[in-house]
Amino acid sequence: MKKRLLSGLIGLLVAQPALSVDLMETYQKALSYDSGIAAARATYEAQQANVDVSQSTLLPQIGAFGSAGYTDQDGPNVDNGSRTLSYGVQLTQPVFRADNWYRYDASQFQSESARAQYNLAQQQLMLDVATAYFNVLRATDNLTTTRAAETAIQRQYEQAQERFDVGLIAITEVYEARASYDTAKSTRIAAESNVDIAREQLARLTGEFTEDLENLEQTFPLNRPQPGNPSDWESTALEQNWRIQSAQYDLDASESTLKTAKAGHYPTVNLEAAYGDADVDGAMTPQRDGSTTESSISLTVNVPLYMGGGTEAGVRQQRSLVEVAQQGLETVRRDVRVNTRSLFRTVNTNIESAAALEQSIVSRRSALDATRAGYEVGTRNIVEVLDAERAYYVALRDYANARYDYVINSLSLKQAAGTLSPQDLMDLNNWLSATAPGIEALANDDKTHDPMAQ
Repeated sequence: MKKRLLSGLIGLLVAQPALSVDLMETYQKALSYDSGIAAARATYEAQQANVDVSQSTLLPQIGAFGSAGYTDQDGPNVDNGSRTLSYGVQLTQPVFRADNWYRYDASQFQSESARAQYNLAQQQLMLDVATAYFNVLRATDNLTTTRAAETAIQRQYEQAQERFDVGLIAITEVYEARASYDTAKSTRIAAESNVDIAREQLARLTGEFTEDLENLEQTFPLNRPQPGNPSDWESTALEQNWRIQSAQYDLDASESTLKTAKAGHYPTVNLEAAYGDADVDGAMTPQRDGSTTESSISLTVNVPLYMGGGTEAGVRQQRSLVEVAQQGLETVRRDVRVNTRSLFRTVNTNIESAAALEQSIVSRRSALDATRAGYEVGTRNIVEVLDAERAYYVALRDYANARYDYVINSLSLKQAAGTLSPQDLMDLNNWLSATAPGIEALANDDKTHDPMAQ
């Protein structure tokens, strides 16, 4: 269970029947396109192969050998040449190689660290896709409100111009309305650019542009995180956060590498065995002519006495690297602890803010209607009407932003705790709909409530 990868669940997810164009389809496209997760997967596979490489140094080494030679002897009373041909197999079995064992341990820890990084990359991709997806919706909603605000302020400007033409108001009110209209227009232009930028960010993850995204239902519930105690989330994060697990495995690998460096002082023992044939022709001693079969077995002990100070220097170097890994782990733990508690409070703040802003929309709507009516009878001026217009659309925008902030921060909290999974995206996806009106319904509702638009 410990070694099960998130990719197992992802594989099941991809195998499901194709869904409509929504968050899950966007995520599936990112899975096959994103280069970051592909690199993390390749790194993990490379570290798995490195474990096998390290293990091979502990296993028997078998090789074939062969040699051929010719010796020519010339001298007083000597004129002879001999040919020697030998071949066979040789086996070497490490009996005691502490350094190889510690290297093998370090490679296993490095593989586990890469696995943790791979799982972290999968969680980060989920969060990045969700963030980019809802940022497109956020930018689209902001564009909707800015367009509605521009239209409403344009009506105010046109009506102010008409009133001035018949002598009911001073020219200063026309100037005020014109200035507000120009500002609204520039805001709308910037909002259109932000939509394009948000779509670019999403396309960077999926490799293609999506014109229409399903929106979040207005009935989407903003539930408080469970458990409701930040300390419980902190404890879960310290146990399950993939950054912490990767840093812990890095520390374990560094400690094993320190043991490898110390093993430079230890003796090594190898068992060696060889078997082969030798064919000699033309030897000075006739008894050596012909083919012979040779076999040997030996136990070799090598004791390092002095290696120029390199072993001690390597130990000092690795001790420092262990300290680096220890401090790095502590830094990650502190960051995760603070980040988890902060996100827990932020999610709860998003819930309270959304509730207050939802009520603020009603209040701003009523205030706008009253201000418009007062302007009609001469008790309010154009500046007050324009301020009320802007305040109403700001409330609409802020309410939409609070809901999107809640979604993204909730997923970030789960990532910090190490519990974020594709199931969380699937649950969220159930609240998306192609027919969800989003904030557009509220923004367009302004026209039906505008007494001056009748």
